[in-house]
Amino acid sequence: MSAELLTVKNISAWYSSEKTVLQGLSLTLAEHEVVGLIGLNGAGKTTFLKVISGLLPSFRSDGIWFCGRSVNFREREFKRCRYTVFAEDNSFQYFTFREYLSYVFSAYKRKLPDIGELIQGFHFENYTDVLLKDLSTGNRKKAFLITAFALKPELLLLDEPVNGLDFESTEYLYKQIANYKEHGTILFSSHILESITLTSDRVFVLKDGRIRQTFENGQIDAAGIREALYYENDV
Repeated sequence: MSAELLTVKNISAWYSSEKTVLQGLSLTLAEHEVVGLIGLNGAGKTTFLKVISGLLPSFRSDGIWFCGRSVNFREREFKRCRYTVFAEDNSFQYFTFREYLSYVFSAYKRKLPDIGELIQGFHFENYTDVLLKDLSTGNRKKAFLITAFALKPELLLLDEPVNGLDFESTEYLYKQIANYKEHGTILFSSHILESITLTSDRVFVLKDGRIRQTFENGQIDAAGIREALYYENDV
């Protein structure tokens, strides 16, 4: 495996004191790999991505390291190294896509590249100057995905990225995910086995707020992952 990019040790997270969603979750992501995170509803996939994205302060851990350095998820240096596309995102409603794109690249202090290929690949040509609030769910998702793949952060987090996409855009998304290792690392959650098996170098099965099983390379197959999801025995 390549050098370690992100390591988190024993993260627990909660929305209220009565219910802990993540319970001692630990994992390491390597540089230049694609990692799938799969689990049934309520397993904690989105919660974990919110923690890494600095959007959920109610958590504790035994340590967080990025590129070998101890970090805080909310510190500016770390935030400029990661970008998150959530399953549903209603932020920046009164920005057009182009306005949002310019804002993001300014915030990350990056030069805006040519995004023509991404716009064509996601069939987004007719929506670049439409307010985000006026886009359909699928086209809003495309706006954030295009931004993500144009930005190319070291760590790209995708929460259920296939949701809302048409068939052709889904196929294009798979290609973008598979080719991303040239630029950085992707951690993405999904409940769609196809998206996991077609693109991932490793798969983490999340159950009850913990990583219960890991599949790597040749071990990654739909039958094995499905068994790990639905059977209670821990491995």
